[in-house]
Amino acid sequence: MLKQIFGYIRISTPAQHDDRQRIALEPFSIPHRNLYVDRFSGKSFDRPAYKSLIKRLRPGDLLLVKSIDRLGRNYADIIEQWRHITKTIGADIRVLDMPLLDTSYGRDLLGTFISDLVLQVLSFAAQLEREELLRRQAEGIAAAKARGVTFGPAPMPLPENFAELLAIWQTGEFNADIMAERCGFSRTTLFKRLREQR
Repeated sequence: MLKQIFGYIRISTPAQHDDRQRIALEPFSIPHRNLYVDRFSGKSFDRPAYKSLIKRLRPGDLLLVKSIDRLGRNYADIIEQWRHITKTIGADIRVLDMPLLDTSYGRDLLGTFISDLVLQVLSFAAQLEREELLRRQAEGIAAAKARGVTFGPAPMPLPENFAELLAIWQTGEFNADIMAERCGFSRTTLFKRLREQR
């Protein structure tokens, strides 16, 4: 069977651009049908394009990615996927940003050892970077909350006639469900806003 070349591109959100990765893969003339793109976080390998790619890879095929973090961000998962592709399937991987991560070159014992060793170091670094990002994000949120910044949508304003509706409700003329409806709130929001007013 003819050996094929594949490319994999991943961006974390639909708002991001994949131009850098596409430009890096252009010199390899990858057929359009062999280029797989995911717009998903790298924390898991449960991505539609990636799963379709893995089903198509055959022994001797070559998979190109721009950098190791395009495969994923979880150290253990990257190692597992690398071994699945190179050992179980028998395909090769070339990471363009890191020439030592190229299983198509030097398939002898030393070449395999160097490739596996570099992979483990880089995968570990990718996971540390992700954990540091999450830590900084959590610290930033905590600091913002300490300054009084609130997250989520702004609370719905009270209707202009809220005081009048509240007075009528307190006489028992209508129940909480009707009060909430007249204010344009859910029952839960109504009671939350009443607590805030106290």
